[in-house]
Amino acid sequence: MKDISIKELENTATRMRMKVVDMIYKAQSGHPGGSLSAADFMTACYFYDMNVDPANPRWPDRDRMVLSKGHVCPIQYACLATRGFFPEEELDTLRKEGSKLQGHPSMNKCPGIDISTGSLGQGLACGVGMALAGKLDKKDYRVYVVVGDGEAQEGEIWEAANTAHKYALDNLVVFVDVNGLQLDGTTDQVMPNGDLGEKFKAFGFDVTYLDGHDMAAIVKALDDCRASRNGRPKALIAKTVKGKGVSYMEDQVGWHGVAPNKEQYEQAMAELRAQLKA
Repeated sequence: MKDISIKELENTATRMRMKVVDMIYKAQSGHPGGSLSAADFMTACYFYDMNVDPANPRWPDRDRMVLSKGHVCPIQYACLATRGFFPEEELDTLRKEGSKLQGHPSMNKCPGIDISTGSLGQGLACGVGMALAGKLDKKDYRVYVVVGDGEAQEGEIWEAANTAHKYALDNLVVFVDVNGLQLDGTTDQVMPNGDLGEKFKAFGFDVTYLDGHDMAAIVKALDDCRASRNGRPKALIAKTVKGKGVSYMEDQVGWHGVAPNKEQYEQAMAELRAQLKA
């Protein structure tokens, strides 16, 4: 746990958003929308809650992060670089040939990546396996999994949730990034996804609904999860805004996987810079 204020965490989240926009602009490739929607809870995990050692990325007792929606790895890369897992200048190599920082995270290339992800629906199963291993090995680490609301339509998510309940994995915390912009590939209409919290409850999870951009609420939810060893896995249903922090990207599905041009980049960086609190 880190001795850091809510304001400091909020400013850190803004800086992480700036790094996301900067690296995607320089790469002219990447997924800004979902990276920005996940920025606040990813910041809370890496700078407040998670027990990790940048000098020893494979430390056996570390907490684990599974970014199931692997295409939003720019926000994870920003956090890892800032924590010191690799030099920050490497952020400029996003998606370049030979870079550690590919379009989906690779555990074989990038320090701090606990599992390679990108095939949607598979990450929770990986996280469940890690959490079960921790229980069997009598380790005290925790496993965090970030799932998109769209990928929650994958059946494997619920098979993994059922397994988490069966083995009483109270060391598992699932963030569900509910930005509400999963499209039907046939009609290009937003698809309703039901109440995902109720679905996780049906599989035996403790469920907390929260504003995914309210840093104080995120920190409290993480504290509550860490304090609760009741044999039930945890699901934090985070209501978010795709593209959060950049006015023209917010709640716009077109910014799912598009890089800004120079004018858009400069506007985004100016807007984010203005959000930093003295």
